[in-house]
Amino acid sequence: MPELPEVETVRRGLLPVMEGSEILRADVNRPDLRWPFPDRMADRLTGKTVTALRRRSKYILADLSSGETLIIHLGMSGRILISGDPLGQFHHDHPAPEKHDHVVFHLTNGGRVTFNDPRRFGAMDLIATKHIETHKLLAFLGPEPLGNNFDEPYLVQALKTRRTPIKSALLDQRVVAGLGNIYVCEVLFRASVSPLRKAAQISDKRIASLVPIIRDVLSEAIAAGGSSLKDYRQTDGELGYFQHNFRVYGREAEPCQTFDCKGVISRVVQSGRSSFYCPVCQR
Repeated sequence: MPELPEVETVRRGLLPVMEGSEILRADVNRPDLRWPFPDRMADRLTGKTVTALRRRSKYILADLSSGETLIIHLGMSGRILISGDPLGQFHHDHPAPEKHDHVVFHLTNGGRVTFNDPRRFGAMDLIATKHIETHKLLAFLGPEPLGNNFDEPYLVQALKTRRTPIKSALLDQRVVAGLGNIYVCEVLFRASVSPLRKAAQISDKRIASLVPIIRDVLSEAIAAGGSSLKDYRQTDGELGYFQHNFRVYGREAEPCQTFDCKGVISRVVQSGRSSFYCPVCQR
């Protein structure tokens, strides 16, 4: 599933084409994805201008001139692709429609934005912009890891009484929004913290040290266009390439990359997800 860097990369790709543009027509080609689409979704989008394009956690938020916000979640295999961009940044003619093109936005500037999702785990919803923070998908999210509200004192306090493994605690979207399995593995490796350690048993100093590491890993991944493992593509159809910078994720049985460490990367399953770590230098 795309994590924060992938979603932020998609948002940035959409910005020059969608923000400030009017939706000439919205084609909604099925009644649902993971959940049913909102009532009259095509009508509520057609003729509206996208006034701002934001991100909250792993969701893209398109504020509309109607006073509503379109919430977009990519799910497991969702892709958003741009074609016919009049700004000359994408150089893609409009392709022939594909089987899994479920929602298509035709823009007055000549651009076309297509949401393609073979597995249909993505989602879209509409809500009044003034009530966006109360939406069921957003209401209980923690602070953004790249935002000002996510700092060392906050994380120390948030994890002080957590008896769950630190890996699970950081994946809890109520603690910090947008972190996923890949990047938590990379963060804990850089911090030399075992994913098996109980959060409450880790010193305040080591917990605080996670904050700048989280920021660094996410920033590097965004700069690399995210990580492409299976379905993820940027809006111009290109792959992200941060996966080439993985130090631990997906490297089971390979030598640890820490200088002078003789360990070998191990994999364990935690809450149904694979955790990759070095049992020698991650304590």
